[in-house]
Amino acid sequence: MRIVSCCLGLLFSLSLSAQDFTLLTKEVFTGKKGEVIPYRMLLPENYDPNTKYPLVLFLHGAGERGDDNEKQLVHGVKAFLKAENRANFPCIVIAPQCPADSYWASAKFERTKYPIDFDFNYDYPITKGLDLAIQLTRSIIKTKSVDKKRVYITGLSMGGMGTFEAVYRKPRLFAAAAAVCGGADVDAYKKKHAKIPFWIFHGDVDGVVEVKNSRTMNEKLKSLGADVKYTEYVGINHNSWEKAYEEAELLPWLFAKKR
Repeated sequence: MRIVSCCLGLLFSLSLSAQDFTLLTKEVFTGKKGEVIPYRMLLPENYDPNTKYPLVLFLHGAGERGDDNEKQLVHGVKAFLKAENRANFPCIVIAPQCPADSYWASAKFERTKYPIDFDFNYDYPITKGLDLAIQLTRSIIKTKSVDKKRVYITGLSMGGMGTFEAVYRKPRLFAAAAAVCGGADVDAYKKKHAKIPFWIFHGDVDGVVEVKNSRTMNEKLKSLGADVKYTEYVGINHNSWEKAYEEAELLPWLFAKKR
């Protein structure tokens, strides 16, 4: 009976995942230089082109780089797939796929030890991945029914890093940002960037990206007078996104923000 129960549970889990994935359409975007980036898009139920919807840009982690990896869908995007969230927070979600040869963040990675050392430097040129993600966002704003005052960004791990940098690069594009277990070039921030609300998440025993990255970013933004929230989970490692995207107040907080 135990084996049968486990098999039934697995089949249910797989069918639920398959059902969730069907809500997202697979698309391809071509950038200004002819570079191609796949992405997935979630439209509101009963999408009405005459209604203006919030837009959410979701940036996955480094392990999901490549051409077409659906692992990203089981992390942050799943919060937007829940039936109650689709009913209460209708929005357009775009989840671009970072190319295998790029990153969301302009950082040098030292992978010979853990936690990984990151040398963030926004004097580096914008990465191909982040540039394409921003181009994609602007394209969706033009081609879909988007409320330009309610464009948001969130991401985990490398995507959390990209969340910080995207706001730095294009501070007038986004209305709010939620960065999960990432980091940023804190020396590059200026007063105008602190006008964008942030909610930062991290686990206190993260063995991949050190929690000091988020702690420092939180203190830096506070010193600039920013509207910033900081949540640190006790005893949680790098997978703090599992709790972050389950936060009951995350979507109400995010969608209440306007430019």
